[in-house]
Amino acid sequence: MNFELFIALRYIFALRKQSFIAIISLFAVCGVALGVAALIVVIGVMNGFTKDLRDKILGVNAHVLVSAFSGGIRDHQALAELCRQVPGVTGVTPFVYSEVMLSASGGVKGVVLRGIEPSTADQVLSLTRDMVAGNVKDLEERDDLPGVIIGAEMARRLGLGVGATVNLLSPTGTQSAVGFTPKVRVFRVAGIFRTGMFEYDATLGYVTVDAARNLLGFKGDIVSGLEVRLADVYAAGTVSEQIRAKLHDHPVYVRNWQEMNANLFAALELEKTAMFIILAMIVLVGSFSIVTMLVMLVMQKTKDIAVLMAMGADEASIRRIFMCQGSFIGAVGTALGYGIGIPVALLLKKYQFIKLPSDVYPVDYLPVRLEFLDMTLIGVAALLLCYLSTIYPARRAAALKPSDALRYE
Repeated sequence: MNFELFIALRYIFALRKQSFIAIISLFAVCGVALGVAALIVVIGVMNGFTKDLRDKILGVNAHVLVSAFSGGIRDHQALAELCRQVPGVTGVTPFVYSEVMLSASGGVKGVVLRGIEPSTADQVLSLTRDMVAGNVKDLEERDDLPGVIIGAEMARRLGLGVGATVNLLSPTGTQSAVGFTPKVRVFRVAGIFRTGMFEYDATLGYVTVDAARNLLGFKGDIVSGLEVRLADVYAAGTVSEQIRAKLHDHPVYVRNWQEMNANLFAALELEKTAMFIILAMIVLVGSFSIVTMLVMLVMQKTKDIAVLMAMGADEASIRRIFMCQGSFIGAVGTALGYGIGIPVALLLKKYQFIKLPSDVYPVDYLPVRLEFLDMTLIGVAALLLCYLSTIYPARRAAALKPSDALRYE
């Protein structure tokens, strides 16, 4: 151990004899610890919220969407085979999309209707894993009634269960002598799903592609588009470019989930950065306490500093003594912050004892995700702030003249 660190530690452990400076040091440690703990918990929540929201969105929606510029896609099977040839693609399924009205004994509700192929939908969507009643395979027509799968919130509002019958009203009706007549067809509730996102659970409905075509009046083997799932969700930009190149001869356009949800995730990233800056102010308050403590210690140890300089210690050594003191206090506060913040975040993640109203927030609990990079950045930022707070007191201590300090001793 070099003598600068030795003297710095002696000064720190001797602070219990100077109660006032010891209290300031305790406040500095607590300020840094609380700031680091708050940063760990809040950044963990922001990460968890972003990941949970992304997973829910990507469970209901595809990673890449292939749609026609107008009308629909007729040769969708050939296009699906071309998409499967692109590296990184793990599943492709056709879909039909429209907005309809659903009427039942419990009332009327607007529904975002999606026609899917039960045999290939599981390769792309998380519908099978989200089912709470019924089965995706039950969508096939039975007893002359096609099936429909609805969200749990919609089922609760309309008082529907598996086996109930509902009417779906298509906006594409027929013109008759008495005016416009909407097309109505009776469906059987084949299942109920729950994604955990209120908007999806209250508005989405799934039927087979054939049933959707029949209801909407589509002619022939036509679909609204293709949904593509990827092995790596973060490679969506690269893979979607490859799909565009593969389908350049067809009148279709390709979008990925990052493009379709860019504003949402940019806002979440901005909130995370803003929360980091705001909560870092708590650490900054603790670092100001370190400045106060070191300034008072320099004033108290003026004679000791003069004796050390008279014995041969140079200005750099004096600076290092007080920098080591401040850095040590910052390191203790940071370690204590980790010791508080990580257990709190893990308990919050395991027991989920903070619930959120599902009709207000897209998730019904407070998710937590701790990432190594964020944990490292928090520690580095706290230690850096504490280190910077030592510079001024250390320079003032090094600027003392031994003759002036010892003149009246």
